[in-house]
Amino acid sequence: MIGIKTRICRFCENGIQYIDHKDEKLLHRFVTDQGKIIPRRISGTCASHQRQLVKAIKRARHLAILPYVADVAR
Repeated sequence: MIGIKTRICRFCENGIQYIDHKDEKLLHRFVTDQGKIIPRRISGTCASHQRQLVKAIKRARHLAILPYVADVAR
């Protein structure tokens, strides 16, 4: 298909084998403002790294490194 740009997994590109749940800056990039995890088709990560990423985000939430839900002012 012409015009479709294939996304390259940034973890594979940088040679990252393990996604650490304590790396708040990295994990925050894969969470929306509402607190939802960005899906693989949008972020461009490969399947194995997406599974690691989801597990790391959930561990970080459990340890209160990341919030479950963002503060929404109404």
